[in-house]
Amino acid sequence: MKYTLTFYFTLLGIALCFLHFVGHENDAVYLLFYSLSVPAWIWPLFEYTDVNFIMLYLTTIVSWTLIGYLCDRFAYMGRSRRKQS
Repeated sequence: MKYTLTFYFTLLGIALCFLHFVGHENDAVYLLFYSLSVPAWIWPLFEYTDVNFIMLYLTTIVSWTLIGYLCDRFAYMGRSRRKQS
């Protein structure tokens, strides 16, 4: 099984975090990060006033890696199911 989507989605998570780190004072970058970062949706429910950005960035990268892995896994299962029938 090739993990191509896992790799690309991890790069997407890293790019999102880097873009937010560099240009977080820009409203467009701010909205882009908070619309595409799954942990940023959940973070305000637990700790809204003191955001630890290192933990937010790490969980964003891990969540995009997990999403990519699940996409690769489902694609592999679909291909193997088609080969069996």
